[in-house]
Amino acid sequence: MRGTRLSLLVASLLGASALSGCTVYPLPLTDTELSAAADLNAGQVVTGQEPISGPVTLYEAMARALKYNLDHRVEEAEAAVRLAELDLAHFSMLPNVVANSGYAARDNYNASSSLNLETGNKNFGASTSQEKRNWSGDVGFSWNILDFGLSYVKARQSADKVMAQEEMRRKVIHRVVEDVRTAYWRAVSAERLMSRLTTLESETQIALAETRTLSSDGQTSPITALTYERELVEIKQKIGEMQRELSTSKAQLAALMNLKPGTKFKLAPGGRGQGSLTLKASLDDMIGTALYNRPELREVEYQKRINVHEADAALLEMLPGLQLYAGTNYDTNDFLLNNEWVNWGAKASWNLMKVFSYRDRQAVIDSQDAMLNERALALTMAVMTQVHVSRIRFLHARKELKIAAEYRDVQRRLLDQMRAEASAERISKQTLIREEMNTLVAEAKYDIAYAQLQNAYANLFSSMGLDPYAWEIDRSTDVKSVTASLKKLWFERGDLNAGWKKRLASAQ
Repeated sequence: MRGTRLSLLVASLLGASALSGCTVYPLPLTDTELSAAADLNAGQVVTGQEPISGPVTLYEAMARALKYNLDHRVEEAEAAVRLAELDLAHFSMLPNVVANSGYAARDNYNASSSLNLETGNKNFGASTSQEKRNWSGDVGFSWNILDFGLSYVKARQSADKVMAQEEMRRKVIHRVVEDVRTAYWRAVSAERLMSRLTTLESETQIALAETRTLSSDGQTSPITALTYERELVEIKQKIGEMQRELSTSKAQLAALMNLKPGTKFKLAPGGRGQGSLTLKASLDDMIGTALYNRPELREVEYQKRINVHEADAALLEMLPGLQLYAGTNYDTNDFLLNNEWVNWGAKASWNLMKVFSYRDRQAVIDSQDAMLNERALALTMAVMTQVHVSRIRFLHARKELKIAAEYRDVQRRLLDQMRAEASAERISKQTLIREEMNTLVAEAKYDIAYAQLQNAYANLFSSMGLDPYAWEIDRSTDVKSVTASLKKLWFERGDLNAGWKKRLASAQ
């Protein structure tokens, strides 16, 4: 008895030690781990990208964004996860096949005797039917028909999740391409104007110093000198505002193309029209196309299908389950008459709690369905409004570009006259600098209006859910090939004019 208590005490102490050793505490990352992670991420963020070999065109910028933009790559990774989950869901529909193998041993025989309950005497002495050591193994096959049905429904839900994630990826692509078009033309404006702004800033600083000298020497009245000085300071303010506005555009474009901050590259501006983009599609055609193509609406429809499958799953779970099983067995125990045998059978089970909870679960599914219907209606109205607003915005942007071009042309002619007057010394240097500044402002306003028109142009396609590419993006395809494909697609779309209804119909 004492030995038994001692054994229990030792076992208790060993168990307590094991439990205390398994206690887990939250551990923050060390400085070394954080530093290593930072270095690893910084080194991998731009790996595997083709270097820029020349001036970047608009379509190359779009191609690089489609291939390398990290937001897009995150959505691609999400889509890959959903696809892997679908592949895994297929295995859950297969029967279970389980193989077991084991070894058992003890220091004495597993012996026993029996008692005759009528006489109260033992029938015989101790006996055993098990060896001290034996090996055993079995391979079992089982298939639950109810689980198969549920697994099939879950697999269909996984397939719909794959499609829903694909729509979210399309949405990100639309946003990225739209942002690229805007950032590209703003960056082009920055490259055109920054050097001229710097030169004008230097001239303004010299003129400001001369004005202050004239005022201090008494060669002009204080009021006139201060008026000139105020104008020159205002010009400096405008220069600073324009520099701030334009200096970040190229960095934004580099981020969209996933270039490392500080990477030097040049842009190929190409030709720019003053409003050649025309719009012949009716508003109803555009709205119909949007309601068919927009990723958000398609994603809701996939969510509806997932909810329908959830209703199927709830109904299946309420039914009894039938499990079929069979297996082959082996045991080395010499006391057995048959060391190898095959067994089979069937059994049914029924979780009655699923029956009682079915009504509440169906109520949840119905509520989700109603919520998705309301979301679909809300998104439909939002999409229709976005198409309408995008159309109005595009028409206004085209009109504003035309006005900006007229203003720029007038300002250019005025500057030519002012330069002639300055050469003849009939106007002051401050007046010429003011007109130089006004001309630069006119140039910048024209470039900004052109960038806004390009953004409205891309937003018009995005609002209708038309993809900026016409093929499945393959990361192994080089940038040059993707650029050529994008250029061909956008040229085929033209200037939003010829063959609109045909293209909208083909999109559907």
